[in-house]
Amino acid sequence: MAVELEVPAGAASGTSIGCHPVPWPHGPAQQFAAGRRAAAAALASAGSTERIVPRDPDGRPCFPAGFAGSISHTDHLAVAVVVPGAEAVGVDIENAIVSPRVARFVLRERERDLLLAPVGTYTPRELFAAKEAAFKAMNGTGALGEFLFWRIELSQSDGALIASYRGEPVPVWVRSEADLSFAVAIRR
Repeated sequence: MAVELEVPAGAASGTSIGCHPVPWPHGPAQQFAAGRRAAAAALASAGSTERIVPRDPDGRPCFPAGFAGSISHTDHLAVAVVVPGAEAVGVDIENAIVSPRVARFVLRERERDLLLAPVGTYTPRELFAAKEAAFKAMNGTGALGEFLFWRIELSQSDGALIASYRGEPVPVWVRSEADLSFAVAIRR
């Protein structure tokens, strides 16, 4: 998969991205290792001298102090995003087709009516990725308690995509290219 991911327009300055292909046989061990390589590249680009990203007891990646980050992968590509000084970051990449049934389950009626084409500008896969990225950014600090990603509400404000849960908003940037949707959420 030859994809060049870039920081979505409008995302925080200083945002760094690392990408790494997932080698054959594309299993969980290869995906994990590729994710950690992508994280090391994003940390290097962000100026961190620490490049190791261990797991916390819940399995989440533990980025070095001062470098909020997140990792996502498909079976062929891993990506990591790091934002120095941010409270939390969420990233998601999706290459699967989101069926109408899944879209009805994950997206509220209002989200489908206002954000999906033809009225809105997003695809179901982009909104799915946006909710996943927002979940990681919102759940990264643990301040909101435990919740399921589809409980996040998406809306637009001044053309920006905003995810919210229990009154806590987080901006989300979404891009799609080469049959891949890429979403980044950053809590400041």
